[in-house]
Amino acid sequence: MKTQVIMKRPLFGVEISQQSKTTFLSATDLVRAGNKWRVNSGLGTFDLSVWFQKIGVKEFISAMEKEYGVVKISGRGRGHHTWLHPLLFIDLALALSPELKIEVYKWLYDYLIEFRNDSGDSYKIMCGAIYGKISNKSKFKDYMIQTASRIKLACGVTDWQRATQKQLKLRDLIHNNISLLSDVLGDIDQAVRIGIEKSVQNTIEKGE
Repeated sequence: MKTQVIMKRPLFGVEISQQSKTTFLSATDLVRAGNKWRVNSGLGTFDLSVWFQKIGVKEFISAMEKEYGVVKISGRGRGHHTWLHPLLFIDLALALSPELKIEVYKWLYDYLIEFRNDSGDSYKIMCGAIYGKISNKSKFKDYMIQTASRIKLACGVTDWQRATQKQLKLRDLIHNNISLLSDVLGDIDQAVRIGIEKSVQNTIEKGE
């Protein structure tokens, strides 16, 4: 079962949050980004609550709910988000500006969330492979912390929530290679070292 992680994606100088498990996007963040763009373009600010009250929007939400179930999750209190199904998010983007709609389409057709979920699953498999081979089980937790740091360094990442598709793909490859090498070599230290080195080398050679 995939763990819900909040990914961060840049748009017009503002980070847009997206749930990795549901793929719902933050309307709160989008409106903040959109209003920044609108103000810089000499346009008035956009009110999300007013948009939700429009007849056309209500009808669209109703139609989507029949097809997809829940398409809107309203947050409460300071710092909370209103989350939208990607299709409803596109509708909101169009209401804000055509430029935003183009950017949102790009997001929906990349594989950032897919790679985030794949690498999350491959990490669990790698942990299982290492745990099965490590002789001193009491040191497993510390060993995994060190291994995770080495992988993060190899991928050039400081925060996985802000990782690119390329970095997530490399992480997934490293996890898989370490898992395979753990079974073949039996030496965990060697498996981790070679798994990282070969994955990075393979990525460079492919120009990815």
